Amino acid sequence: MQFAIALACRYMGLTPAQAIAASTINSAHAIRRSDKIGSLEVGKQADMLILSVSDYRQVGYRYGTNLVKQVIKRGQVYSVDVGYYRTA
Repeated sequence: MQFAIALACRYMGLTPAQAIAASTINSAHAIRRSDKIGSLEVGKQADMLILSVSDYRQVGYRYGTNLVKQVIKRGQVYSVDVGYYRTA
């Protein structure tokens, strides 16, 4: 997804905020699941990434490295460790 966001910023002229929205809530709307996924809201499935960036705007421009620090899928926390996920 980092690369897709970077491509959207570079070649489609989207801002990082627009590219992130396109890859989260707008994608959920496209598959008619925005009531359950796609944004951080009470009652929705807790799926998110914790990235190693100090500002969200870096995501669209740092695509050559894996920025993922933690993955949270359905409320379960996984830490990234050399190519595989382990429960935190």
